[in-house]
Amino acid sequence: MRPPVGAPSLTRRTRILLVAAGVLVVLLLGGSRLLNFYVDYLWFGEVGFRGVQLTRLFTQVVLFGVVGLVVGGLVALTLWLAYRYRPVFVPVSGPEDPVARYRTTIIQRLRLFAVGVPVAIGLVAGLAAPAQWQTVQMFLHGTPFGQVDPEFGNDISFYAFTLPFLRMVLNWLFVAVAICFVLALITHYVFGGIRLTGRSGFVSTAARAQLAVLAGVFVLFKAVAYWFDRYDLLWSDRNSQTFFGATYTDLNAVLPAKLILLIIAVICALAFFVAAFRQNLQIPAVAVVMLVISSILVGTAFPLVLQQFVVAPNANEREAPSIERNIAATRDAFGITPDKVNIIPYSGESEATPAQVRADTDTIPNIRLLDPGKLNKTFTQLQQRRNFYGFAPNLDIDRYTIDGNTQDYIVAAREMDANALVGNQQDWINRHLVYTHGNGFVAAPANQVNAALEDTGGQGGLPRFTVSDTQTQGTIDVEQPRIYYGELLDNQYSIVGAEPGTAPREYDSDEAQFTYDGAGGVPIGGIFNRAAFALAYGERNILFNSSINDASKIMYVRNPRDRVQAVAPWLTLDSDPYPAVVDGRVKWIVDGYTTLQNYPYSERVQLGDATADSRLGANNQQQPNDTVGYLRNSVKATVDAYDGTVKLHAFDESDPVLQTWQKAFPGTVEPRSSISPDLERHFRYPEDQFKVQRELLTRYHVDNPGEFFSTVSFWDVPSDPTVQGAGPQDAQPPYYLYSGVPGQDGASFQLTSALVSLRRQFLASYVSASSDPGTYGQFTVLELPNETQTLGPQQVQAQFLGSPEVSQELNLLRQNQTTIDYGNLLTLPVAGGLLYVEPVYIERAGQESSYPQLARVLVSYNGRVGYDASLSTALDQVFGAGAGAAAGGNAPAAGQQPAAPQAPPQNGQAQQPAAPNAAQSAAAQQIQQALAQLKAAQQSGDFAAQGEALAELDRAVNAFQSSGG
Repeated sequence: MRPPVGAPSLTRRTRILLVAAGVLVVLLLGGSRLLNFYVDYLWFGEVGFRGVQLTRLFTQVVLFGVVGLVVGGLVALTLWLAYRYRPVFVPVSGPEDPVARYRTTIIQRLRLFAVGVPVAIGLVAGLAAPAQWQTVQMFLHGTPFGQVDPEFGNDISFYAFTLPFLRMVLNWLFVAVAICFVLALITHYVFGGIRLTGRSGFVSTAARAQLAVLAGVFVLFKAVAYWFDRYDLLWSDRNSQTFFGATYTDLNAVLPAKLILLIIAVICALAFFVAAFRQNLQIPAVAVVMLVISSILVGTAFPLVLQQFVVAPNANEREAPSIERNIAATRDAFGITPDKVNIIPYSGESEATPAQVRADTDTIPNIRLLDPGKLNKTFTQLQQRRNFYGFAPNLDIDRYTIDGNTQDYIVAAREMDANALVGNQQDWINRHLVYTHGNGFVAAPANQVNAALEDTGGQGGLPRFTVSDTQTQGTIDVEQPRIYYGELLDNQYSIVGAEPGTAPREYDSDEAQFTYDGAGGVPIGGIFNRAAFALAYGERNILFNSSINDASKIMYVRNPRDRVQAVAPWLTLDSDPYPAVVDGRVKWIVDGYTTLQNYPYSERVQLGDATADSRLGANNQQQPNDTVGYLRNSVKATVDAYDGTVKLHAFDESDPVLQTWQKAFPGTVEPRSSISPDLERHFRYPEDQFKVQRELLTRYHVDNPGEFFSTVSFWDVPSDPTVQGAGPQDAQPPYYLYSGVPGQDGASFQLTSALVSLRRQFLASYVSASSDPGTYGQFTVLELPNETQTLGPQQVQAQFLGSPEVSQELNLLRQNQTTIDYGNLLTLPVAGGLLYVEPVYIERAGQESSYPQLARVLVSYNGRVGYDASLSTALDQVFGAGAGAAAGGNAPAAGQQPAAPQAPPQNGQAQQPAAPNAAQSAAAQQIQQALAQLKAAQQSGDFAAQGEALAELDRAVNAFQSSGG
């Protein structure tokens, strides 16, 4: 017989090389982590949130150690027991027995395997555990909700903070026992405790006892899991097409089944423990079979039978109590309870007179003509100043009070855009030491343009800018207009600051340079820090550049959203930070949400799907598609655009989730009393929260469980009618408006949305959420009667494009030389009805320097359409002469009279057209000549000529209308 061949031994030189290679790998991996930790440590020190970093790190280290030691320790104990009680004599099956070779290898390196295997498995488990640090912190600092679930009577905090932690512990115990069972099985097989010889093989007493105990422990943990499964029924998705939560079947079949299976699992575990001391394995085998059969019959078959034959035929009655619970829980979890949502019946139809429209001074003067989603190129071309400045893709809306007059503004920070640097500007010195910051806060009244497009030879339809920068001071007073932190600075670091007496080097304007003197940035003057950042960024210039001195600082993590996310990793942030001038300084305001995945009986929402719309889809800014069952806007964060200071303000101090995180990170969130009045005046109701809530309000405005089950009164979020092109359309975005609300005095800043009937396009309701400090978060829902057929956004858009005058002119504009873009279609409650307003922008096609300009305004009310370069004229066309006198926007051209109104039809009867007279014929001929002139200007690409042609067309149309046409 040939003895088994052992593994070849390693030479001393080979061992040294292997050890050196291992040390090098550890240094490369560990050194990189240490470097990143040090860079982060300096950054957290800069913003004053070092406690967040250390608390998180400590929790992760403890988790790594505890899980690694528990799993690795159990593995080591298992291997020791299996080896300790191995058979003394192991018969050899033959010369080719592969097990004998492995056994010899293990015995020769017993210490390596005895220590290496548990350490390796413990390390792997430990590295996976830190990802669950938030679960641990929430368990340790859980705050009671003061509310109990309707089924088990537990405080909601048990499901929010305690149950996830218990599940985590149980899952790790499952993993550890399963690994131990497999390793025990392998060890006993290698050392002869288990042999596959003969018909039945051989299992030693020690092997049987150890494997039986491990199997029994595993089944016992399964019994505990059955106990926890009972609580999981409270967010069951069995009937998710209608509602979430425990259904009739869950409560009357699955819940008892879990208890039955728990008892059977305990019996099965006891059978395994008994088998550890007896050679008969029939008892545990029978117990396992009973558990499997019971799980099929009791856990699966019985609920299916009950669902099909008891629940399904009478589902509306059987599920009524569960639906009632679901309605109450969802409203509470997402902040749409009746005390926050005021549903008002609204006719949606009215024959308003010009006087009534003029009297609506809260809405008509504030009608927004500028769409922040369309004007990035306009702002860039007209206010960029230099190629390396830029504006965020989607501009923002905020309100300001100037000379006692409050109105909404399109606002943007003029930021440094490193991606726009060209030529020598991309040199390392220019990129990181010279072009370091933006300059200016740019705003434009949202309800105005400079003039009608054709009134200024093609230079109309533009915003009326007010700019505050280092050279000018607009109507919005800004003390420090330099922008060192912004949305366009994601991966850009800058080195700023200098010793006294050093010449400034940062570009500030063509006439002046600047030296940063703010609190932002990490000191980089010392050689150690310079070397650390040179390694971190792979840039030797940081180490050798002579301009960097003891007073220099490096700025990084400069995107406001990234800064807030780093200091508050437990928050879910809104996708749209916005700049505001607060107490004379430009600050970025970022809305932070506290969320929970599971809330008893609450609807579960896919956050990414619920917050997606046509505006965000183009820029891919929507939320990740996480599942949430609870959402609160509990934190308002600010980031100073000059010094990067991050502040977290508690906004909903009653939120138990926020209170839990405040205990975990004491001192990081300032109380609500820290919010200054000026800051509070710039708070907007956050878009992502509103989009989730409006999606839920399409169903959860219904109170009656039977009506909820039938879905007959459900609504839909309309698709965006202004998106051009074929294919599926994303949801219409909500719009910020400064306007009136029926039943309230004065205009208010609101976030609004129209909702349509389920799978239909008729308008069902109008939803608005207030952003004013006194009424912040209050919803007003104008609910239209079910039998009315008020046109919804898609139908109004079709009406606009189907109007002969509109379609004829747009078809001429839609030539190769000009593109047409439709702005936001606004829905406004006016005089008992609903007014739709949509700006129409034109832009020269194929021109890099072109930008959108407001060309026309479309207006619709009760089926009547107005269309003109002036909002006031378009309103006159719809309501009658004088209706648009109170409207903002632009004045008619000099010498041009407002268009004659289109009298509304009486009693729904269309007026019969009169025979054309001589004046009408002449005017019609002038219209044809103007259209031909416009077409020729389009083909030549002469934009000024197009404006003149449009003016001529307007005069001809007005003449035609004045002559009775």
